[in-house]
Amino acid sequence: MYNRENDNKPKKNNPRNNRDVDDKDKETQIEEIESIKQMGAPNMPVNSSKEIQCITIIGEIEGHFVGNPQKKSTKYEHIIPMLYSVEENPEIKGVLVILNTVGGDVEAGLAMAELLNSISKKVVTLVLGGSHSIGVPLATAGDYSFIAPTATMVVHPIRTNGLVIGVNETFEYFKKMQERITQFIIRTSNIERGKLEKLMNSRDELVSDVGSVLIGKEAVQCGLIDEVGGLKEALSKLKLLIKEDENKE
Repeated sequence: MYNRENDNKPKKNNPRNNRDVDDKDKETQIEEIESIKQMGAPNMPVNSSKEIQCITIIGEIEGHFVGNPQKKSTKYEHIIPMLYSVEENPEIKGVLVILNTVGGDVEAGLAMAELLNSISKKVVTLVLGGSHSIGVPLATAGDYSFIAPTATMVVHPIRTNGLVIGVNETFEYFKKMQERITQFIIRTSNIERGKLEKLMNSRDELVSDVGSVLIGKEAVQCGLIDEVGGLKEALSKLKLLIKEDENKE
């Protein structure tokens, strides 16, 4: 028989349910704290579109050796698995690479550039702020490239610091490394070899160094970058490339 008095009795809390709620609250708090630490603001918006993956390459490109902990860095062991995941994900149709880098490890930067150039997804690169040194082949690695009007690209020959063994084999190694970078840039952009080598060896623009500084439109005029533009133009171009690729199928 139904007993009305049961309605007035206080209901016992299920300790398991309370524990689940507490765990979820703690997870939410941890996520917000991490968001604040990484992004400077809580509740960062999540990209609802799954067909475009955005990858940022910022600061110094860190390679086989750990960089200065006081500097911002992009670790190639993070970017390479991310690009592999993008290639394996059928929902992702394109990649937007945003660059603001001072350069860094040559081997790591070139490896990332080769991987970007070899994936089947459409890739658009956007230079914001700067893309110097090994950042140049990273900027040219995509299907199409943009540079902001005030962004810069520093083009110079390969160099190193620290102990160098002064033998012919060392210089031959540098020459081969430089040739790898030069060949990649020529292959992935519209610049001619003679023009690129002239920019690299210019003595008029950099203090105590050789090379050239290209600002916005200058990088387009010499053939390194395809177009001057920002985020809006880069996204529009990437969506257009994805649509053209789908129409071919």
